Amino acid sequence: MPVWLREYRWSQSAAAVFLSLPLPPRRASAASIFCTEQYLKVSIPPFLFEAVLYAPIDDTSSTAKIENGNIFFTLYKKEMGMWDSLMMENANKEKLQYLRENAVLKAQEKAKEEAEAKKVTKQEHDKYALEATMKLEEAERKRIENLKEQERQKVTRELELWKNEQTYMEGQKRIQREEKLHQEVEQLKENKKEKITKPTIPNEGTSKITVKPTKGCPSSNSMFSENLKEEQLPAPRSAGTIKINFTSRVFPTALRESRVAEEEEWLNKQAEARRTINDDLAELKDLKEEEKNPDWLKDKGNKMFATGNYLAAVNAYNLAVRLNNKLPVLYLNRAACHLKLRNLHKAIEDSSKALELLTPPVPDNKNARIKAHVRRGTAFCQLELYAEGLQDYEAALKIDPKNSTIEKDAEKIRRIIQGTSQDL
Repeated sequence: MPVWLREYRWSQSAAAVFLSLPLPPRRASAASIFCTEQYLKVSIPPFLFEAVLYAPIDDTSSTAKIENGNIFFTLYKKEMGMWDSLMMENANKEKLQYLRENAVLKAQEKAKEEAEAKKVTKQEHDKYALEATMKLEEAERKRIENLKEQERQKVTRELELWKNEQTYMEGQKRIQREEKLHQEVEQLKENKKEKITKPTIPNEGTSKITVKPTKGCPSSNSMFSENLKEEQLPAPRSAGTIKINFTSRVFPTALRESRVAEEEEWLNKQAEARRTINDDLAELKDLKEEEKNPDWLKDKGNKMFATGNYLAAVNAYNLAVRLNNKLPVLYLNRAACHLKLRNLHKAIEDSSKALELLTPPVPDNKNARIKAHVRRGTAFCQLELYAEGLQDYEAALKIDPKNSTIEKDAEKIRRIIQGTSQDL
């Protein structure tokens, strides 16, 4: 049952009304103020103050301030003038009830209009942001295309320059060969003249003069025919492009090193898991569209985990698992949250479920399998089940033998089992 506050002080000017309302001592909760053009209500449970004002006010510019145990109101009048009283007098119960209901309806309409205006403003802002993003992407695309075109033109110019240099060098070599051949021909002509004009000693009983060719030297006709024959050079090779095609691969290993059957099975399982969404859950129909997306929920849980809010992260992963229970990363991330919250049995259960889904073992899920073994092994060790924990760490080492961190942790567990160490 409310307790009505009757004590207040007020003053006025031609433009505003100044109202001071003392706060009750030891109030149980904060003050709630509701104000419209002609209705003012202050609720401080269990205390209540209500006033139907003498004339309308501008509720958008009016202010309220709490100071020194009082609430000070500055109510700006819509029409200049002096009021005879603060509240409306001689008003019956029906009229007061009508004024209250009318004030509430106006406040609701005003709130609805403000919400619509905010919605329209948000849509305009989103549209502007989308247009700005598209413009930036278009500018970036044009910039990249311009860079590609400039690089292509540069390579084309360099190729043309290289071709011109090669043509010039071939021409120079040909000229040098022709000059050398001409010099050899001239030299042969001079040698022939010298042999013809050179006197010979006549043999007895004959006056015939003969000129014998030099031993090992061919005749002049054969010499000219061989040296004057133009050397035929092959034409330059035509430029071309060799295309090398590689087999498209999802996994980092080469095709010759892969296990095709296991990899195909893993890819099919992941594709089926992505398509599996339980939309038939009645309690999930009221969720937003993005909240029905397991990937969106996974990212939300990752952000909560990064900020240290592990309970909220678990809730996000729980909903994602209900929507799609075939994604191993959901169980793996939830196991990390349970480790932080010391829910060790749940961490073991989620890690085991993740390992069941991470089959067959392929390079694509190598890191996930290592995390699952390490997290389950950590939970076992914190439960002082060191033998089981060591098995998981050794399984992780078999997957990645070069991981020094896992090797150090496994060695600590071995020392604990042997009784030589008490710390993990």
